[in-house]
Amino acid sequence: MNEIEFRRAQAPDLPAIVAMLADDPLGAHREDASTPLAPSYLDAFRAIDADPNQLLAVAVEAGRVVGTLQITFLPGISRKGAWRGQIEGVRVARQWRSRGVGKRMVEWAIDECRSRNFSFVQLTTDKSRSQAHAFYERLGFTASHLGYKMAL
Repeated sequence: MNEIEFRRAQAPDLPAIVAMLADDPLGAHREDASTPLAPSYLDAFRAIDADPNQLLAVAVEAGRVVGTLQITFLPGISRKGAWRGQIEGVRVARQWRSRGVGKRMVEWAIDECRSRNFSFVQLTTDKSRSQAHAFYERLGFTASHLGYKMAL
C-alpha cells in the first residue's frame, strides 16, 4: 500500500464518497450513487464545506479516494464548556477494507480533535453493525450511551 493522505473533501470527490456510502447493506437502501449525482448531494457538500464546524474528509491513495468520514465539531455548555468531535459516515472502499485504512482514518480524525484541544470524541453506529462495534472498541471507544433517532 502506498502512502495514504487525509484531506478535506472537494466537490470532485463526491461520486466516490456517495459510492462508498451506498456500498453497504444499510446505505444501499438510502443512497443513490447513480450519476449524475442527485443535486441534494452537492447542496449538502456546499453546506458542509462552508461550515467551519464541519469537516468532510477523504483518505486518498495514489490519487484515488479510498475512504471517507465526517467530523462535526460541537461546542457545549456541559462538561465546563467542553468541545467534542462527532465522527460520522465512516466508510472505506470495498477493495481497501481490512488493510488498516479505516483504523488510520479514525485515528487521524481523533488527532484532528486532539489538535483542537477537544475534551472527547464520540460516534454512533447502527445497532446491526456488530463488526463496526468491535472495530471501534479495538480503537478505544466504549459503548457508554444509548442513542435515539426520529425520522422526520
